Amino acid sequence: RQRGALLPSLLLLLHAWWGSCHPQCLDYKPPFGPRQPLAFCKEYSKFGCCDLKKDGEISVKFDTIMENFDYSGYITCGKYIRSILCQECSPYAAHLYDAEDANTPMRILPGLCGDYCSEYWQHCRYTLSLLLEDLGSPPQFANLTAGIEEDRRKFCDFLELKDKQYCYPNVLSNEELNANLGVVSEDPTGCLELCLEEVANGLRNPVAMIHADDGTHRFFVAEQVGYVWVYLANGSRIDRPFLNLTRAVLTSPWSGDERGFLCIALHPRFSTVKKAYVYYSVSVKKEERIRISEFTLSTYDENQLDHSSERTILEVVEPASNHNGGQLLFGHDGYLYIFIGDGGRAGDPFGKFGNSQNKSALLGKVLRIDVDNNDDGAPYSIPSDNPFLRENEARPEVYAYGVRNMWRCSIDRGDPITGQGRGRMFCGDVGQNKYEEVDLIVKGGNYGWRAKEGFSCYDRKLCQNSSLDDILPIFAYAHKLGKSVTGGYIYRGCQMPNLNGLYIFGDFMSGRLMSLKENVTTGEWQYSEICMGRDRTCRFPKLINSYYKYIISFAEDESGELYFLATGVPSATARAGIIYKIVDPSRRAPPGKCSVKPSPVKIKGKLIHFHPKEEKLWLVEKQENTREGNKIFKIPRGQDRGPFKRRGGRRLKLGSVRLVSPNGLSDRGRVEIFILGQWGTVCDDLFTIKAGTVVCRQLGFTRALVVRKRAVLGKADSNVRILLDDVECEGGEKSLLECKRARIGKHNCSHSEDVGVICDVSFSPDIFFL
Repeated sequence: RQRGALLPSLLLLLHAWWGSCHPQCLDYKPPFGPRQPLAFCKEYSKFGCCDLKKDGEISVKFDTIMENFDYSGYITCGKYIRSILCQECSPYAAHLYDAEDANTPMRILPGLCGDYCSEYWQHCRYTLSLLLEDLGSPPQFANLTAGIEEDRRKFCDFLELKDKQYCYPNVLSNEELNANLGVVSEDPTGCLELCLEEVANGLRNPVAMIHADDGTHRFFVAEQVGYVWVYLANGSRIDRPFLNLTRAVLTSPWSGDERGFLCIALHPRFSTVKKAYVYYSVSVKKEERIRISEFTLSTYDENQLDHSSERTILEVVEPASNHNGGQLLFGHDGYLYIFIGDGGRAGDPFGKFGNSQNKSALLGKVLRIDVDNNDDGAPYSIPSDNPFLRENEARPEVYAYGVRNMWRCSIDRGDPITGQGRGRMFCGDVGQNKYEEVDLIVKGGNYGWRAKEGFSCYDRKLCQNSSLDDILPIFAYAHKLGKSVTGGYIYRGCQMPNLNGLYIFGDFMSGRLMSLKENVTTGEWQYSEICMGRDRTCRFPKLINSYYKYIISFAEDESGELYFLATGVPSATARAGIIYKIVDPSRRAPPGKCSVKPSPVKIKGKLIHFHPKEEKLWLVEKQENTREGNKIFKIPRGQDRGPFKRRGGRRLKLGSVRLVSPNGLSDRGRVEIFILGQWGTVCDDLFTIKAGTVVCRQLGFTRALVVRKRAVLGKADSNVRILLDDVECEGGEKSLLECKRARIGKHNCSHSEDVGVICDVSFSPDIFFL
């Protein structure tokens, strides 16, 4: 009778989801190329889900099982045992174990094809109990196998994956699945499919994000209104601004106003030369100007500049309110580069040839200055090799000219192995009526404006001048693709090896993400559009496949990973800005290769922890339901704050959990979470063992042993609110609130789907579901 009761559970446990799949490992991350060849599961040495350590663990499991066999049995059954165990290393491990969709139970053993299962049953059916015992399953599972080992149909119902394309071993020979395995996936039009991770939100037109290159892995985010904020490596933000220039900055709430705080750059030796440089719009006696200023770091707080230390480096009068430029960066030569627009209006109408072609004007230029050793003298000096230093009437600061309104430039770190490309300077230059362009900036270069726009003539008379000698863009695109280029970066990070050497940029107006890849033989750049991966492609923890349209800027963190800054409302006062990390779901770096240990940061003030956009985790919860409107949850008058305290008067923390058991057992029960001043339940949709482990660790246990769905461990009363649904965790979060999930109180389930957890103080790496 016990066997009969367990069989349906076991069949459910091993039942595979029928549908399309994508490469994914059992840790819910993309596969990788191991740093060292595997010794046991050798077929996955080039690409899969195991490193040498995991391969060794599987080898030990195999040896333990095979100790039960004589030589003949070893020869007959060893190949089956090895193949089954090695499927943890398959790049399609998540599909073989039915772990792609966290809403379905994960299999204990990989799904086999029907013919292979029959062959396994015919020759080695009695090894099944050994595999289950080795996987740490309860003893009754081993007993149960005796009831199915004699029946081939039951045996293969237990092991077979009905999807004939993706079962083992067919998945190895499927040409379509394996043709482009491990490369960036493309849609039918050739668009590169990438995903995103949201890392910050609630920003007012975030115009720049930089890092200090000091080992702390902090990043600094500037808002157009004049604030600069410090974010720590864990994603939390310091509540005190790094810089507050809101009283000085000239901007407005108008949609598309180009004035404001536009950029910040830290000295390349910021840990010792504690200086920062900023680029912003000001009004001086009703005259609009660009101001470049220097600040020094506070002696009392390493996360704040000394606001009294401002020193003006350079001011340039702006004849119009647009085309303000707005880029500062330090080159590998240690000099500060300043990118200034042509002065505004349309067509650079200033003077005979316009500002951009006039080397005696600073507008429409790339400037290069030396800001080192300036404490006791002039705010800057001129590098001795600036190209026009000895040209009469030319400004010595000019490094390159003929630019219209360069918006976002970057320096190539160079290939991490060969160093190729190191020091190259890329810029997006916003066009006039027809074309946007991407340029490589070189010393003394003339980039053609206003004679040319992209590759085409704009001012035909200037364009035909034989002395123009302009440098053509590496890429230009017509306004049917977008009308305002946002320059990006060459990817040189560690986590996404497929993207190495890819220049990723975008367009502010169209919201289009784009890329260029250099052919090093011909020097030509090949264009590919970037689109968001379809739902299953981005079905990894914390990843999303949509973003706000207005792409303001791109950024690179200290490790070289890439981000872009966008907003849903292009106004300097709207808190609609979000920072997205760019993620390739096709391949990751091997485990451990990209690990960083940020240097400690001394914090003064409070930390504001990050939560995904539009989440309200306090006493105000935004409701999208139009009938309910905005609900405010308050403590009823006359009551004490009892719901917020444990016995003994200790305040309950937001996100606290408890297990409610009818038997009063502390290690198991229905999961309830404390939010909005009340306890509520959690739906079982997408809830996996990793989410269960987050719950158990909060309660002092080491892990979750079992996740029970469909209210098996208890159904809450109707007056208990359902607070969380679609919870997807990685396992390391401190609370379910840190996991990917639906908004608080938003769900499509009932209490018959209350999730329960059984915790265990012991630890086993092999965990299963019931």
